[in-house]
Amino acid sequence: MTQLNSLITEPWADYGLIDSGHGRKLERYGRFRFIRPEPQAMWAPAEAEWKADGEFIGGSDEDGGGRWQLSSNVPERWALARPSADGPVDFWASNTPFRHLGFFPDMGGQWDWLQSRLRPGDRMLNMFGYTGVGSLVAARAGAHVTHVDASKKSVAAARENAALSGLAEAPVRWIVDDALKFLRREVRRGSKYHGLMFDPPKYGRGPDGEIWQLERDLPELVDLARQLLADDARFMVLTVYAIRMSALALHPLLAQAIGPRGGSIEVGDMAIREETRGLLLPTAIFARWSAN
Repeated sequence: MTQLNSLITEPWADYGLIDSGHGRKLERYGRFRFIRPEPQAMWAPAEAEWKADGEFIGGSDEDGGGRWQLSSNVPERWALARPSADGPVDFWASNTPFRHLGFFPDMGGQWDWLQSRLRPGDRMLNMFGYTGVGSLVAARAGAHVTHVDASKKSVAAARENAALSGLAEAPVRWIVDDALKFLRREVRRGSKYHGLMFDPPKYGRGPDGEIWQLERDLPELVDLARQLLADDARFMVLTVYAIRMSALALHPLLAQAIGPRGGSIEVGDMAIREETRGLLLPTAIFARWSAN
């Protein structure tokens, strides 16, 4: 069975999309407010003037470039928390050169969903795990997590977030590796997981210069993921930030990989709900499978 849904992240104590419009968005990250470019916010904002502690001024390249303009009261980093059913996960926020703040708040809905499906002792793989908030949410639920990212800096940040959350001794394997190389080795080793989570970029480089291209490499990634599902696996989550790709394109890719396992597949848009008016700001697309 396939469902076409929207996955909406609601505001929480330490994060909220305050207002959006005219190609920008105003967000709160703890006690600070920041303005960032947002091409999909094509409507008019609720307020004509925004007060913020900083703004990211985008460059000419829509996929990168630009700089932060920050007030003097913004520290190098500050702690935030994401609530969960098993207790909060703490992590560091910072104004990165890549226009985001060290985590992706629109993943909040996915974190809640995967946590509701994990059982203590489950094995979960988080590929392209970045700074580890999703891995720590799973660890807080009692899962044994394998966290993989090609960036040494990102994995180091994830370990710092684990320490901040009191999860430094949790059963998490922190691995710096190229995604496809790691998955191929895991298949050869016969590794199996109860849950898989993938958040691939449109383009990236592995630690040894390997090149990742979403449209070229995604089919192999999903096929390798299929081979890593345990007999009693419960979910696979795939999120994609490539705006030119449709969520409908992800459905047959995942459905073919799942094959006779049954269960249900959801595809659709990911979005954040604006606090001021309740508007939904689309951010990404997703596909996810869950066992019955």
